[in-house]
Amino acid sequence: MEQHHNSHNKPLLRPMLMIVLWPAFLMACAATGLFFSLVDPMELIVLDHRLQMHASGVYTVGFFAFWLLGILSSGLTALLVQKAH
Repeated sequence: MEQHHNSHNKPLLRPMLMIVLWPAFLMACAATGLFFSLVDPMELIVLDHRLQMHASGVYTVGFFAFWLLGILSSGLTALLVQKAH
């Protein structure tokens, strides 16, 4: 039996973005705070090289890296929930 998708079953883009981005943002805040309370950004070594970046730059890159991981996680969860319905 073929299913027809109408506008009532299809989630709107804006609410779906907020469902994904907001929890990812909150987790990025928590992860950045936790990670950088344990690790000194000036002591980070990546691929056998010490980072040549200002501390605030390392914090910024770290935050966006954690946010990207959260977006991927939340996005995958939203996609799987949407497919289940």
